[in-house]
Amino acid sequence: MGERTRVAILGSGNIGTDLMVKLGRSQVLELAMVAGIDPASEGLARARTAGIATTTEGIDGLLADPGSGRIVFDATSAKAHARVHAPRLAEAGRVAVDLTPAAVGPYVVPGVSGEAELGRANVNLISCGAQATIPMVAAISRVAPVRYAEIVATIASRSAGPGTRANIDEFTQTTARGIERVGGAERAKAIIVLNPAEPPIVMRDAIYALCDARVDREAVAASIR
Repeated sequence: MGERTRVAILGSGNIGTDLMVKLGRSQVLELAMVAGIDPASEGLARARTAGIATTTEGIDGLLADPGSGRIVFDATSAKAHARVHAPRLAEAGRVAVDLTPAAVGPYVVPGVSGEAELGRANVNLISCGAQATIPMVAAISRVAPVRYAEIVATIASRSAGPGTRANIDEFTQTTARGIERVGGAERAKAIIVLNPAEPPIVMRDAIYALCDARVDREAVAASIR
């Protein structure tokens, strides 16, 4: 295995902590730092326990450490990314992978988007619901016009931290635009449901696509497969 690429996570909430665990299994990325602003953050505590460098100075602390990695995953909020983090990361020459629905950079869905979008200095991953559903809508639109697409993302209430809850309006708007621009639907709508059931549910996404009456169902099924 070659040398891994050093990366950082900005944001120590549920999304940042989940990503931290996943990066611990990566053979190509090395997590160099987790940056937050809450000294009592559970995510920062888990990072310290795992031997990962942390800072409670947010983006200031992250940018002050030249060894924190050229690629920064922003797992904070849409407003924070658009107003503060995106311009500062660009100024510092860092690559921003935006996990908020700020939509500063191009809409990117790996496997659907082109190489040009993947190579930008700020890439917007739209939302979790978008990543789960846009490939399916794109598969349909390859073989049939999608006049309208609607997705309903249902997630456990416990998994939605303060940042996710603050971003709900941006989630629905940005996801809908992503379904149109990347998925190929003429019009789209996104709905998010926070389910308080205990034990917590696993995220589920329902996809509805309105096509022409004479759509080739076999071709659609083959494209999705």
